[in-house]
Amino acid sequence: MAAVSVLVLAATIPGCVAMATEDSGKPEQTQGKSPSGSGTAGSTGADGKPVASATPSPPERVSAELTRGSESPGKAVNLTIDDGPEPGWTVKVLDVLKKNGATATFCIVGSRAKEYPALVKKVVAAGHRLCDHSVDHNVAMDKRSEAYQRQQVLDARKMIEDAAGGGARVLYYRAPGGAFTPYSREVAASHGMRPLGWNVDTHDWKNPGTDKIVATVKRDLREGPTILFHDGGGNRGQTVAALEQLLPWLREQGYAFGYPRIR
Repeated sequence: MAAVSVLVLAATIPGCVAMATEDSGKPEQTQGKSPSGSGTAGSTGADGKPVASATPSPPERVSAELTRGSESPGKAVNLTIDDGPEPGWTVKVLDVLKKNGATATFCIVGSRAKEYPALVKKVVAAGHRLCDHSVDHNVAMDKRSEAYQRQQVLDARKMIEDAAGGGARVLYYRAPGGAFTPYSREVAASHGMRPLGWNVDTHDWKNPGTDKIVATVKRDLREGPTILFHDGGGNRGQTVAALEQLLPWLREQGYAFGYPRIR
């Protein structure tokens, strides 16, 4: 049955053999075989006032190009939080975001959403957006079959939306470890999820030290607006401490907190 569904999908997605390009920032990992939630709060300016509309209704299909640019005009950053939800750490991240009037996109692992649905509901209730981060966070999924990739993308979306409840929608897809393929991007895009890249990799999952995380963001922010953090995968105390320093600093520098482009 899986093989049949893959063939049907391949037959109905035109132009999938071409590699998608990015809308901004540096090239992302895009290897592999060619294919055949949303919150309610808008972006905020340096004064804490909304500068963008609420989460738009998701289209049936979006571009398969990796998105890194911000929906917000002018000077803005997109905070993205990966690998959760994680008991303890997700709530701490949410608290820091709330304290600083910041919005973020949470890239959620499907199996974790199924295990901790209350945390997914907290993310949505706080007005943040949802991103599909696969079922199992297999960083080698780009080496697996198309049927496996499709299952990882679409099953995770259902797990996240079921956990969120209330009609919340997943608007993005980020491959674990950047293991995108042309095929997985097309599967996501054809189901209304924009493939999501990043510009600034904080490497916070390595626990390099709070000062190092902060310095990395300040140094690399010139590369583009989308910043990669983590609330899952281990002790995220350094991430929380770094956010406590960075969010006020970003406001002082005149940055708004926005969301990655969907369209």
